[in-house]
Amino acid sequence: MRIFAADVEFGARALRDTLESGRREALGPASKVKTTLKKRGVDRSVAAKTQTLDDAPTLPMTEAAYLPGVAYDEMFTPEGEVRPHYDPLHGRMSTLGAEELAGRQRTLERSFLLQGITFTVYGADNTTERVMPTDLFPRIIPADEWKRIEAGLAQRLQALNLFLADIYGDQQILMDGVVPRELVLGAPSYRREMQHVYVPHKAYANVCGSDLIRCQDGQFAVLEDNLRVPSGVSYMLANRDAAKRTFPGTYRAAGVRPVERYPDLLLATMKSMAADWRGDPQVVVLTPGVYNSAYYEHAYLARLMGVPLVEGRDLVVHENMVYMRTTTGIRRIDVIYRRVDDDFIDPLTFRRDSSLGAAGLFNAYRAGNVVICNAPGTGVADDKAVYAYVPDIIRYYLNQDPILPNIETYLCREPKQLGYVLANLDKLVVKAVGASGGYGMLVGPHASQKEREDFAEAIKADPENYIAQPTIQLSTAPCLVDGRIEPRHVDLRPFILSGEKTIVTPGALTRVALKRGSLVVNSSQGGGSKDTWVLAEENGHSNGNGHTNGSSRP
Repeated sequence: MRIFAADVEFGARALRDTLESGRREALGPASKVKTTLKKRGVDRSVAAKTQTLDDAPTLPMTEAAYLPGVAYDEMFTPEGEVRPHYDPLHGRMSTLGAEELAGRQRTLERSFLLQGITFTVYGADNTTERVMPTDLFPRIIPADEWKRIEAGLAQRLQALNLFLADIYGDQQILMDGVVPRELVLGAPSYRREMQHVYVPHKAYANVCGSDLIRCQDGQFAVLEDNLRVPSGVSYMLANRDAAKRTFPGTYRAAGVRPVERYPDLLLATMKSMAADWRGDPQVVVLTPGVYNSAYYEHAYLARLMGVPLVEGRDLVVHENMVYMRTTTGIRRIDVIYRRVDDDFIDPLTFRRDSSLGAAGLFNAYRAGNVVICNAPGTGVADDKAVYAYVPDIIRYYLNQDPILPNIETYLCREPKQLGYVLANLDKLVVKAVGASGGYGMLVGPHASQKEREDFAEAIKADPENYIAQPTIQLSTAPCLVDGRIEPRHVDLRPFILSGEKTIVTPGALTRVALKRGSLVVNSSQGGGSKDTWVLAEENGHSNGNGHTNGSSRP
C-alpha cells in the first residue's frame, strides 16, 4: 500500500483535532452553562402539528433546533423535561457551540475513514465503499430498562434454539400444531440437510442480532430476529471508541457498561462449540471476500479475536477433515465462524455454482469433524412469517410468557388477514418474508398510490411471501444534522452470544433513520448509526475491567 505525504498530514490533523476535543471535554466548559431547552408545557402531539422548524426552541450556543414529534423521545419527556439519565449529556451539549459540534463530527468521520469503517450498497449507481454515517450523540439506556431487555433477549434466543433443535429433530412442535407444518417445512431457509445433525449445546444460533424498537408507550418490543449471519457489531465497537474520544469526560462520569470484551466473548463462544473434543480449537472467520458489503467487519473481528480470516479458496477438505492453507503447510480447522450465506457454503450440497465455500465442507460438518457457526438452516427461525409465532414458541418450550412482546403481524397467507392488508396498505408496512436490509418492503403511509397498487399486485400473486405490520412510530433521539440538533427515528440491535452459555452484550448498535421523517434505519437505505450507552446500576455494578461504576468513578 502506498502512503502519500498528504495522507500523513490528513491523519495528523485528525489526531490533533481528537486530542484537542478530548482536552477541552476533560477540562470542562470555560464559560458558564447557559439556559437549556425551554420547557414547552404542551402536548407533544399538538406541538408536532403546530410547530415548524423555524419556531422550534433552540439549544444555546449550538444554533440548533429540536422539534418534538408524536413518537417517544429518548431525551425529552412529553412535557419538555430532560429525562434523568440524559441530564449529563444534555448539559454538555448545551455548552458546545455549533462550530465545536461540527468540528467533533468531522473528526469522528475522518477517524472512521482512516480506519476503513465502510460498507457497500449493492445496486446503487455508485457501488464504491462508503463511510458508515455515524452520529455524534450517544443513545442512553438506564440500567433498569436494560435489565428487562437482557432477560427478554436471553429468553427469546433460548426458545428459538430449542425450536431449531426440534424442527431438525423430532418436530414435536409441528405435530402439536403450535406452528403450521407447511409454514416451516416450506420456508426457503429450511434446510432438510440439517435433519438429525448433531449441534453442540443445541446452540444453532451462536450469534443473534435482534432488532428492537421502543413504542409510543415507552416499552421495547422485538421487530425481528436475525439468526443467519447478523452484522453490525463492528460498528457498535467502532462507535464506542469514537464516543469515548468525543465525549471523554461525560463518558467516564456516566458509568457506562463496556462492550470492548465482545471479541473475547465471541471467541470463547466459538471455542466452546468444539471444547468437548478439542483442547484448544482452531477458529477461523470465513468471508466471501473483499467485495462483500460487510468485509470490513469480517476483517475487524478476525483481527480482534486473533484468528485467521479465510476465503473458500483457502480451505481444503480431506477425509471429512477441514484444513486451511498457510505459508507453512495445511492446518486443521475446528470451528468456522461463517459470514457466508447457507447457499454458498458447499457447492456439493447447496448451490452448485458457488465458489465462496469449500466442496465437502457440509459433509465434514455432518460427520462432526468441524463446527459451523451459525449452523446452516437457522434462517427458518427468523423468517418473518415464523416471527408471528415466536410468543407461542416461547410458551411451548419454556412455559413462560414472553418478556419482550412482538409487533402485531398479519400473515398474508391467511385469506382473512390478506383481505385486511390489501384494504389498508396506506396504513401498514408490508415485508417480504425472506428479505432483509430494508429491501422488498413497502412503508404504506410514505408510498405513492402507484407504489401501493404495484405492491398489491405482488402480494396477490404470492401472498405466502408477505407479512404486514402496523406503521410504528419508532422512538426518536437527538442527532446532529446540518449543524442543527434534530430528532431522528432509531431502533436498537443488541447482540446475543450462545454456546456453552448465553451472553447478552451490555451495549448495542443504535441504527438511525437520518432522513427527516423516515422510518427506515438500514444503512443500505440511507440510515446511519450511533453509540449506545447502557448505564450500570448505581449500587456499584462491576464494569468488567476491575472498576466499579458509580459517582465515585474518576
